[in-house]
Amino acid sequence: MMTTRQIARQRRHRRRLAVGTAAALTSVGVLVYLVMALLPGHKVDAQSTAASPLVTTQPKAADTATATASPSASPSPSASPSASGSASPKPKKPPKAAKSSAKDTQKTSRGSTTPPSAGRIRPNTSYKGVATAYEAGDGDGACLFGPSPDMMIAAMNTTDYETSRACGAYILVHAANGKSVTVRITNECPLPCAPGQIDLSQQAFAKLADLKVGRLAITWSLVSPSSIGTMSIRYKTGSSIYWCAIQVIGHRNPVARLEVSTGSGWQSLPRTSFNYFISEHGSGCGKAIRVTDIYGEQLTVSGLGVLANVVQPTRVQFAQH
Repeated sequence: MMTTRQIARQRRHRRRLAVGTAAALTSVGVLVYLVMALLPGHKVDAQSTAASPLVTTQPKAADTATATASPSASPSPSASPSASGSASPKPKKPPKAAKSSAKDTQKTSRGSTTPPSAGRIRPNTSYKGVATAYEAGDGDGACLFGPSPDMMIAAMNTTDYETSRACGAYILVHAANGKSVTVRITNECPLPCAPGQIDLSQQAFAKLADLKVGRLAITWSLVSPSSIGTMSIRYKTGSSIYWCAIQVIGHRNPVARLEVSTGSGWQSLPRTSFNYFISEHGSGCGKAIRVTDIYGEQLTVSGLGVLANVVQPTRVQFAQH
């Protein structure tokens, strides 16, 4: 039998073996771990493990939508002016003078008078001649005013018509029998109408004598009627900013001159036999117009558009004489 001392020695030996084995196992485990860490496969796993936290830091779906939409809110090169202007203060309302109607925007002024314009038909002068009659139809004639509101009209002989200078003039015709009538010149009486001769509408001639008379000795003179409205302006058919013809309608006194604004001054336009003032190259078409009567009074009208064959009323009229 083993003694007590032997038994104790064996126990101590077994304890040392157990501790040594545990230490050896621990060392082997550490060695295995180091070897595994150096293998390529383990390196790939390490990268995947390192990338996984990036997934957890991605924005949520709502955040992603917001991030996607945000660039469109910023101005882009193709953005329209209206879109960029929406962020700016609201524009002020345009002034009332900027209305589209030519009648509302026109401006008129009365200029100073100059010495009376020379011509065959002059104020305070009496002329002798004969009166004849013609069928005037609707009252339109060589002056191209269009149909007349009344038939108290007449045609002036070619000499005194003076390339439409007589158009629109009001004359008082006296017959030898003491009767008289006031007529407006709307037409031209060509040759053989003699200087001083007035070809009256049949309605006007009937105010002086029976139509059967045929020819009637008369005297006549220029008058400036009191009952008349404001004058109008008309651009001829075919007018534009490149070529235009301008006519004055409803003027109390004969028109001596028509000018247009060119930006650097006033340009006088030549008058035609059909009673329009021509701007062959479009100078002043659609700009301010200045009209002068035979007394030298000047009226300026602006704000009229180049509206072909449209009668555009103004707010002015020549003074009565």
